[in-house]
Amino acid sequence: PISGWHGDNMIEPTTNMGWYKGWKKETKSGEVTGKTLLDAIDAIEPPSRPTDKPLRLPLQDVYKIGGIGTVPVGRVETGTIKAGMVVVFAPANVTTEVKSVEMHHEQLEAGLPGDNVGFNVKNVSVKDIRRGNVCGDSKKDPPKEAASFKAQVIVMNHPGQIGNGYAPVLDFHTAHHACKFDTLLEKIDRRSGTSVADLP
Repeated sequence: PISGWHGDNMIEPTTNMGWYKGWKKETKSGEVTGKTLLDAIDAIEPPSRPTDKPLRLPLQDVYKIGGIGTVPVGRVETGTIKAGMVVVFAPANVTTEVKSVEMHHEQLEAGLPGDNVGFNVKNVSVKDIRRGNVCGDSKKDPPKEAASFKAQVIVMNHPGQIGNGYAPVLDFHTAHHACKFDTLLEKIDRRSGTSVADLP
């Protein structure tokens, strides 16, 4: 129980709620207790960053900066990006070397998952790569173009029927792409997750 108006249990424990004994929470580092909102925020454990996975960096934009050259910008989803790495952009299939990595106008040794980075690349024109392309390490499981994939789709609200041949536009990360439902494999019950009908 907190009161933002009176400041009760926000930063310091209040004397107005003698009945409230505080909260307990089990974490990886052990049991944590507290009474205030600040204690609760301090008890949040940061998520583990997937640095061990292959590099995946969807491009948000590509800039041409005078005196520097082509600078793609995006958020590192998995893996790390470092200067000197040879990267490949999919599906454009352009391979190049990373000259430097920056975040908020400061040079970085490595861009980690969650970082919004800009990186300078050699001998690549702004026309060669664009928003929606995915950057990956050319030596460690580079990203590839897919002709088809299986997906589980949740239909929230749709006026018509959805069947084989339905052609929606997909938005994934920064890409925006038209696709086509080739075959509906099964219909799943939304509550239990069990299959209701095969090839509906």
